[in-house]
Amino acid sequence: MIELVQREKAVTFAVRVVPRASRDAIEGEWQGALKIRLTAPPVDDRANEALRRLLAERLKVPLAAVRIISGERSRSKRVEVRGVTAQQIRELVEVEGASRPSSAER
Repeated sequence: MIELVQREKAVTFAVRVVPRASRDAIEGEWQGALKIRLTAPPVDDRANEALRRLLAERLKVPLAAVRIISGERSRSKRVEVRGVTAQQIRELVEVEGASRPSSAER
């Protein structure tokens, strides 16, 4: 289960990024983190920006509301999203994880 920390008007949580994937996708929970696949490569901050854009888009918040607070040079990151609740993150994980293809289809 993903540990979601709600503080005032922001939620922080762990993310595991898979860069250079075939598509951008939120995969669901993986070892206590939200697993996200990104087509962007991990060079020149492109994967970090793609991560911020994807989360902002799916959570319907401005890009400025999504911040990487640690792990900018790692696949394991800690992200803060302002303007959402922990429940909204849980719902995103449920919806996105349920819509992904089964392992036999990947």
